[in-house]
Amino acid sequence: MLQQLLTVTELGGSRREIGLAHGRTHARLIQRSLEVYDRLFHDFVGIRWVRARVEAARFGRMIERGFPEILEEMDAIAEGAGVEPIDILTLNCRSEISLTRASGGCSAFALQRAGTQWLAQNWDWRTDQLHNVVVLKIQGENSAPLVSVGEAGMVAKIGLNAHGIGVCLNAIRSQTCGEGLPIHVALRKILESPDLESALAVASRDRVCSPAHFLVASAKGEAVGLEVHPGEPGRLPAEGGVVTHTNHLYAPDATAQVEDFPRADSRPRLARLDALLRREPAPSAPMDERALFEILADHDGEPLSICRHFNPAQPPEERMETLFGVVMNLTERRLAVRHGKPCESEETLVATLA
Repeated sequence: MLQQLLTVTELGGSRREIGLAHGRTHARLIQRSLEVYDRLFHDFVGIRWVRARVEAARFGRMIERGFPEILEEMDAIAEGAGVEPIDILTLNCRSEISLTRASGGCSAFALQRAGTQWLAQNWDWRTDQLHNVVVLKIQGENSAPLVSVGEAGMVAKIGLNAHGIGVCLNAIRSQTCGEGLPIHVALRKILESPDLESALAVASRDRVCSPAHFLVASAKGEAVGLEVHPGEPGRLPAEGGVVTHTNHLYAPDATAQVEDFPRADSRPRLARLDALLRREPAPSAPMDERALFEILADHDGEPLSICRHFNPAQPPEERMETLFGVVMNLTERRLAVRHGKPCESEETLVATLA
């Protein structure tokens, strides 16, 4: 299959209008995503889509308590795409259903240099989702404009808003799942937050029902890693303007409450990020978008590297590859994404917010 050209999809208006336009524009990709996750659920947890829909129903009740307005948008996505509302709910709860036995990759970092706040990460996942990546630019009636890079049919993943709030995501493999917002719904609520305090409250007040790492930062030069789960999140403050994370928990407040089961490549990737960001460049060293994409394209320690490629030594269902790299300049409200592995192309799609 030829890789499709990644473009920015602009959505606006009411929740229903946003959802309908999302569903209609990306109907084919959404339907393909449902097929991908049917296979993925079978590979990872031994269930098919019909059973996954039953499991997803309970998360709808949690969303209704913590972020009820997003359900209207989900229902409209389903209508626009010609699928059932429970299908879109299941897609948006895919982490809670599948990550008990498998986690993706993802290497993320926040960096504050010379008055500019950066966020960046690679998103590593199954190759069959490569062509279902979308970039959404959303102008809602009651929230600031936002940009999110993620999977078609899902309400959010990685992105930033016009207030200068940005968020990255690292998957965590754990058998913990309790009460709170599903991961991707919580990410959307963060992206609708007017300030860092409100964004952090999504993790500490609303809570997140299954473990993940949210790297949250603001244009004011603040950044914090949140190892979220149904309890009080573990916090990782910036040190020298830097926060790094891969796919294991290491904040004491989180590790005391949650057991995780990281893949073998998580700690080597974290060590490499730390070497590149904490030890090598001086705090005064200039940083720009190109330099950060070079970090995301790093192959040191391959196959346990930041930029992930096909690894035949892994079981077929565990073969994760980098599907996109994203660099966000929160100070300038600028998001740049390279679809596919950042080492293979310098073609960059840019979305900006006023």
